[in-house]
Amino acid sequence: MSDEGQTRTEKLAGEIADAILDGTFEPGSRLDEHMLAARYGTSRTPVREALRQLATTGLIDLRPRRGAIVALVTSDQLETLFVAMGELEATCARLSALSMTPIERRRLGALHDSMAVMVTQEDVLGYSEANTAFHALFYAGSHNPVLSEMTSALRRRLAPFRRAQFRAPGRLALSHAEHGAVVRAVIGGDATAAHAAMLHHVILVEDAFEQLTSTPAVAARSS
Repeated sequence: MSDEGQTRTEKLAGEIADAILDGTFEPGSRLDEHMLAARYGTSRTPVREALRQLATTGLIDLRPRRGAIVALVTSDQLETLFVAMGELEATCARLSALSMTPIERRRLGALHDSMAVMVTQEDVLGYSEANTAFHALFYAGSHNPVLSEMTSALRRRLAPFRRAQFRAPGRLALSHAEHGAVVRAVIGGDATAAHAAMLHHVILVEDAFEQLTSTPAVAARSS
């Protein structure tokens, strides 16, 4: 798939995920490819690819002869995923404080500074995209390919939920402030502080998402 096709598919997957999380598509409902193609003004091919992406997040189930069904994601399932995410990202931050090169540290600082403008402009989409790149710098900065791959895979699974957090009032500014604590620790080479700051950040990401869990797609109780 070309970069343009991949970008279109990812954008479509994000739009479908948002519709699931805001309750437009309720748990148990079938997502018909023809319906989605007409709704989003595209062909069935990117719809099919987008649904495959969403299946990896747990938002939908792909079932033989039934197609894509909106799943019921429980709070217990999300908590388990966020705990794992926090531990992995915190470890990446700790190793980044020890292993990042001077160039990598400068890139981290520059990206963080650029995101301040997005906060001021309340550019949710731009900040969300930059946020993904921001966290990826720690995965690479750990200089541990196995850890980076594991963390990236879990990140993709949680992507719709992490993106949704930015709908919470004031979340952009809070996220940027939390990032600042991690950046200062990593650039300063303080591994212990970097680990603690990143772990605290991911906990607050989960807390922000929980403000939105009254939507039908996310159960308020365990299954």
